[in-house]
This record gives sequence, C-alpha cells and structure tokens, in this order.
Amino acid sequence: MLWAVATVAAAGFQVGRNALQRGMMSNTGPWGATLVRFLFGLPFSLVFTGVAFALSPHLDPQFGWDFWWPALTGALAQVIATAALLLAMHHAGFAVGTALQQSSVPLAATVGLVVFGDNLSALGWAGVAVTTFGLAVLVWPKKIEGAHHPVLGVTYGVLSGLLFGFALNAFRHAGLRLEPHHPWFSAVACVAIVQAVQAGGLGLYLLVRDRAALVAVVRGWRQSLGAGLFGALASSGWFLALNLAPAAAVRALGVIEMPIAAAAGHRLFREKLSLRQVLGVVLIAGGVAMTAMY
Repeated sequence: MLWAVATVAAAGFQVGRNALQRGMMSNTGPWGATLVRFLFGLPFSLVFTGVAFALSPHLDPQFGWDFWWPALTGALAQVIATAALLLAMHHAGFAVGTALQQSSVPLAATVGLVVFGDNLSALGWAGVAVTTFGLAVLVWPKKIEGAHHPVLGVTYGVLSGLLFGFALNAFRHAGLRLEPHHPWFSAVACVAIVQAVQAGGLGLYLLVRDRAALVAVVRGWRQSLGAGLFGALASSGWFLALNLAPAAAVRALGVIEMPIAAAAGHRLFREKLSLRQVLGVVLIAGGVAMTAMY
C-alpha cells in the first residue's frame, strides 16, 4: 500500500503548494506566482534527477525531436494552465478552483482521443459526462464567501483543466521517448528539463514585461522556496505512486485532493461552500474517478 500513502502525500503537498502560490498573488500577480512553481522547484527536481541517475544503470536518453516537441508544447501549456488555475482560485475560491483542476482527467481523455488517438471505455466516457455535469453545476454557483467573480473563475478553471490535460498527454509521450527502459529516471529528468525551460522563459518574460513581479518573487524567497519544495515533493509522490500502481488507481485516489483543498480553503482563506458547490465538487470527484478507471 506504499503507492496509496505516496498518492495521499502528493495530494496534500500539491494543495500546500497551491495555497502558498495563491497567497503570493497579491504581491507577485498570477504570472509571478506561476514562476515560483518552476523556479524554486527546479533545484529540488535537479537533486531528484541526480539521485535517479545514480540509481539507474545503463542509461541511454534520447534527446531527439520526438522528445522535444511534446516537452516544449507541454511546458507552455502547463505555464498557462497554472496561471489560469491561480486566477480560478482567486475568482471562484480555493476549493472550487481545485475541483475544476480535476477536470484535467476527463479533458485529458478528450485531448488524448483527438490528438493522440487514445480511446476510452464506456465507463470512462460516462465519467466524462458526469464530470461535465458537475462543471455545469459550478457554472451557476450561489454566492461563495471569499469568491469575487464565480463564473469568470469557472471559465479560468476549465481552461486550466484543458491545458493541464494537454500537458499530461504531452509529458507522458515526452517521457516515453526520453528513456523508455528507465521510467523513473525519464520522469524526473523530464520534469527537471521542462522546469528549466519554464523558469527561464517565464523569468525572461517578467524581466522584460513586469519587473515588479519578478522582484516580488525574489523578495519573497522564503515563501517561494516553500512552494517550490512542496511542488517538488508532490511531483515525486505522484511519480513514486505511478511506479508502484496503475495510473488509473493513482488518479482515482488522487481526488482526495479536493476535500483536502476544501478544508484548506476554509482554514486558510475562510471560504464556505454552498450546497450547490458541494454537489458540484462531489459530482466532479465521482466523474474523475470513473474516468480514471477506463
């Protein structure tokens, strides 16, 4: 059951990282808070890659076009998705934003079908339908304490889910091309490479367009370092779980992130969910679990 422990731990660390990023938005803005995830997570990812390199014999990584195109497009999609997620949390609430992020699983299934030709079983598509209904419930929310513009938040949340779904497929294919015989090394090395590209690209963008946000990120290095550590630990937990159990089981258990986020949103941001919001979150959780069991 180590995979289950790793999954629950990863979900908790991910909620922590999201909470720290959201808390920084007032000073850094959404793009600065997005940079925190990649820039301050990179040192930890490099350490994990070094450990995987030392423990993986006979490595033969392939840095060809088949690796770079999904890695780079996935990196861009993840940057935009992270900013959209933070905006969703700001406008619709922390718990609702997290629930909408979970739509990345059924949306990833749709992207996988359209872009990569992967299909689902009837149960999987039923999960897509249930999740879509749950999203529809969230589109017309009642007033959420702590929320500013719920419908705008839902729009950002769905965009985030779609882009995370694309990134999930892209990173999977990039990892398979990099070193298929050593999946653990391939996974963490891919994460480190992508984070380096994301940190460099977004850092350069902020240097040119929004230096105040970049300065705020640097000045808040203590909180930023915490977000980076939590992000690196979350990624490590997901990868460890995926090495010990099927991805469907890991993703199904991973929906525990939503009640953790609801508790964190209430504790940290004093958010309260209406009955309609609770129903939407439950439907999304059920739909994601069904989709993950395809």
